[in-house]
Amino acid sequence: MTHRASTVLVAWVILIGALGAFAPAVFTSLAGAGWQANDSQSVQARELANEHFGGNSASALQVVINAPGKDIADEDVQAVITEVTNTLAGDERFAEIIPPQPGMTISPDGSTGILIAGANASTDDMVKAVDDRLDELAALSGNGIEIYPTGSSALWSDFNHANHDAMIKAEMISWPVTLTIMIIAFGSVVAAGLPLLLTLAGLVASAGALVLLNMATPISVWAMNFAMMFALALGIDYALFIVARFRDALTRTADARVAVAETMDTAGKAVLLSGITVLISLSAVLLVEAPAVRTMAVGIMLAVSFVLLATLTLLPAVMGKLGNRVNALALPHARKQEHRSPLFARWGEILNKHPWPFAAGAVALLVALAIPVFSLKVAMPSIDVVDEASPVREGYNVVQEQFGEGAPGMLQIVVPEADAAATIAATESTDGIAMVTPAMPATDGSGYAMIQAMPSVDPSDEQLGTILADLRAAIPADAVVGGAAIENLDLQQALNDAFPLIVTIILILGFLLLLVALRAPLIAFIGTAVSLLSTAAAFGVAKLIFQDGVGASLLGFEPQGFLNGWGPVFFFAMIFAIAMDYTVFLLASAKEHYERTGSAVQAKVEGLAHSGRVIMAAAAVMVAVFFTFALAEPLPPKEMGIILGLAVLLDAVMIRLILLPVVLRLSGHAAWYCPRWLAKVLPEVSFAHG
Repeated sequence: MTHRASTVLVAWVILIGALGAFAPAVFTSLAGAGWQANDSQSVQARELANEHFGGNSASALQVVINAPGKDIADEDVQAVITEVTNTLAGDERFAEIIPPQPGMTISPDGSTGILIAGANASTDDMVKAVDDRLDELAALSGNGIEIYPTGSSALWSDFNHANHDAMIKAEMISWPVTLTIMIIAFGSVVAAGLPLLLTLAGLVASAGALVLLNMATPISVWAMNFAMMFALALGIDYALFIVARFRDALTRTADARVAVAETMDTAGKAVLLSGITVLISLSAVLLVEAPAVRTMAVGIMLAVSFVLLATLTLLPAVMGKLGNRVNALALPHARKQEHRSPLFARWGEILNKHPWPFAAGAVALLVALAIPVFSLKVAMPSIDVVDEASPVREGYNVVQEQFGEGAPGMLQIVVPEADAAATIAATESTDGIAMVTPAMPATDGSGYAMIQAMPSVDPSDEQLGTILADLRAAIPADAVVGGAAIENLDLQQALNDAFPLIVTIILILGFLLLLVALRAPLIAFIGTAVSLLSTAAAFGVAKLIFQDGVGASLLGFEPQGFLNGWGPVFFFAMIFAIAMDYTVFLLASAKEHYERTGSAVQAKVEGLAHSGRVIMAAAAVMVAVFFTFALAEPLPPKEMGIILGLAVLLDAVMIRLILLPVVLRLSGHAAWYCPRWLAKVLPEVSFAHG
């Protein structure tokens, strides 16, 4: 790569320039919805409602007109309703505009009404439509009349904006913190700056690529949110490993090209293996039949791919150009810093002498932290994730106060007209249903009817799942039940159903990749299995914090009583990918020394001595990056940051620097043994240079 460094640099400048031109539009052009289980009954109900009932579906905009002390029929209130109608009628993304109806969408005391603006576009476009009209609607409030846009589309509009602002604030904090840690770890401003520049190049390229991909198929805005955080942490991880190894190689040769070749032949292979493991782990998430979930995985994979490509091409080219200048602007304490850490070498010797106490302590701590995971509850986010002062939240509260606890989660039942009477009777007799509307025939004469039912519980109450199951079992087979709250339940079920398969695939493929790389089935199996300990421990702590509320006041949030539903699927894939990242760094280094010396003891000690500092520095960077998201106001980014930060901390310290080295010590040569029949099947992979 170094003999064509100029060509590589020019190619990257062109790539970043071309994709970077699209990057600024990443947060405004990406999709804002997609939180649905594609083949679910609730999505079918929404599609039927959009087609046959003027768009009166789960994605319709609901505008709450609240006039305390007045009546909806009053002239001044009716004038505001007309203004709301005119504001929305000019937008073709809205279908039929239905003013407040007595007995349906006008409160018993007559002071509150709900105007329905039907959906005439995709769920993503409906979120954008709400974005475009929020200011106009807000301007109509006044003279004792309050206007609150609410409903699913308005909620996602509000939540996406809040989440975006939180992510940007967290990134602004994480970059300087990360640079500080990198300078301390490397002892050189130039060496510390390389990983940040590399990661920035990968993020800019991936942002532009996401905008282009969104032109072909809707990509969730959450894809970039996740990608920014994960690719930043992972990109710095990779670059730190490569740059540290390059600086070590420069102590043995004055030729930068030779140093780069040695670096990429050893650390480069480990980074490539780690990157493939990350991509495979995230690809398993694609099994979930939900657009937002799938495109989030695609976004992270795209960002990781660009960061990995930059690590394996751009970084070697820059290092070849810099040579010894990579150590420029070094801090005084770092002038004699060696790649081989005497501190971690001594730590390896301590583990050699006393393996059992350390192993028992690490396992006991991880198991104790993991125990709460068995009572972990998951559900899709409730209204509590939205700021209390937001119009969506205020409108939600007004609807509950005026219409009933379950009013924000109205169920929509679409059924052939012939079965409407039987459906109403079955719905009315279902426990947990507070009110059922008369059947409304389709506006296009298609023969369908819509029945709406109000549950007696809040949409986030776990009892709603039981009510839904009972209702679906009672109504005619041709009837389909939907509504925004039901779409959440169906998505949660899809996530729950996919989770065991995703975990199994990730574990199997992770093991196979380690097996191919290390050609050592025992340590490949153990390296994969112990990753489950840190993952379970992180989820156990998450249960205590986000479900039980331990430390919630300190972290500044109100617990929902459950973990957000997409958490286990995404966090498991991400945590496992990071854990395998450190596993590769440690075991690749140990395997390199085993191949050189044939000594299992020396391989373990030298593996720690050469990778321990890098693992700790990488973990410190990741923890700093992830924990900055704990400062976010919306709950989901806070969950993401705390859970991933805890997982990295537990994995790096308890697993990679204690438990896995102890396993190497106790298993000895058996850790690296490969049966002859298996050796013949596996490809030749060596981490030793030359």
